[in-house]
Amino acid sequence: MLISAFKQTLRELDTLKFQLPNGEFVPAHFHITEVGNITRNFIDCGGVQRQENKLNLQLWVASDTDHRLDPTNLLNILQLAEKQLGNSNEEVEVEYQQSTIGRYKLAFNGAVFQLINTQTACLAPNQCGIPPQEKPRVRVTASGLSCNPNSGCC
Repeated sequence: MLISAFKQTLRELDTLKFQLPNGEFVPAHFHITEVGNITRNFIDCGGVQRQENKLNLQLWVASDTDHRLDPTNLLNILQLAEKQLGNSNEEVEVEYQQSTIGRYKLAFNGAVFQLINTQTACLAPNQCGIPPQEKPRVRVTASGLSCNPNSGCC
């Protein structure tokens, strides 16, 4: 989800809910402890130099169970970050710690923000001797989630 879509969605909500890939919810008393621009410069295994830019939100849960962050508060935090960091319309990435810090893509299903697992992949398979594979057919839904058209989930 791009920052612009994230902010527009926040304007339409009364409460914030983030759902983990396993269906559990981030506790409602979470804090946003960081908003940052992350620029990653790297070289893939084929020797191609690449750059990735994202807006990173760090969710953190403390013992103050009465704490609640509402969409307006989060919009204010994002506006302050934009003034300080000069954000552009980048992809939003969410960090959340369970047994380790997880990095998630963000989607919205019409009611809650969904944290979507990120995946690694070879960016230069033809350079590494990886045989070409047929790309799986997937359909992307309005929430940004995808599924195999023959699986019955779409």
